[in-house]
Amino acid sequence: MTPDALQTLATQIDEVFLVIGAAILLIELAEVLFKGRHKGRSLLEMVASASTQIPYLVVEVLILTSAYGVFYILAETVVPWQLPMTWWVIVLAVIAADFTYYWEHRIAHEVRLLWTQHAVHHSSREYNIITGIRFGPLEGVWSLIAHIPLVFLGFSPDMIFFGIITVLAYQTWIHTELVGKLGWFDKVMNSPANHRVHHGCDDKYIDRNYGGITVIWDQLFGTYQAEEETPRYGLKRDFDSRNPLAVWFSEVPGLWRDMRRARSWGEAWRYMTRPPGWTPHER
Repeated sequence: MTPDALQTLATQIDEVFLVIGAAILLIELAEVLFKGRHKGRSLLEMVASASTQIPYLVVEVLILTSAYGVFYILAETVVPWQLPMTWWVIVLAVIAADFTYYWEHRIAHEVRLLWTQHAVHHSSREYNIITGIRFGPLEGVWSLIAHIPLVFLGFSPDMIFFGIITVLAYQTWIHTELVGKLGWFDKVMNSPANHRVHHGCDDKYIDRNYGGITVIWDQLFGTYQAEEETPRYGLKRDFDSRNPLAVWFSEVPGLWRDMRRARSWGEAWRYMTRPPGWTPHER
């Protein structure tokens, strides 16, 4: 397997899930148009979700495209070993990327500074295929940092990028209510039912099902929750806006207010690094 062939395969995988996502979108749009009095809200919600791609892609193009060059620099100048680009190593790279995604995702829920970005993905009260592209402007920065350890394990940058693309492409189809429960599949793989739980703000659904391709990591680390009833989607707090600017930066003003009223630099730091909702009374 050559780097060019691997890149072609990644593109093909991405295109397959893109086609699946487009088919789901067409069905969801048809459903929305027959909603009657609620269709205006649903369409605006979709537009708000799609609008998050504007700042996200600006950051990706202007900053992260070159920043990912650090993977190549580390691989060529710091890491003295590299795994061969064989099929079994490529499969291992996807598994490693999926494991990394689990912790990247979980930490983004548990560190408030990172949550200011990831909360954008969770801020919609509706759940549809367009929710899958609802990203915080700087989410890619944390993803870049989280995947650097894979270079030190000996995976080439090309294999790491292939793993990242595969994990993200897979998740295209799970952002929908069109697909119900899938039996045994839900116990092993990430699915619409499992990911609906992740987007729920009900107490038993909060911070559950972080997996990308598989929910085995959730099963192993105690964060799995099966879907029992339809979740209430969105943030725990009262946020229900379709204003693009409010959606892009929904959590930033709250963090800024808390840091300004902090009684010390240490307390301000804890506001940034502790979980959302942390107060100085929690030690």
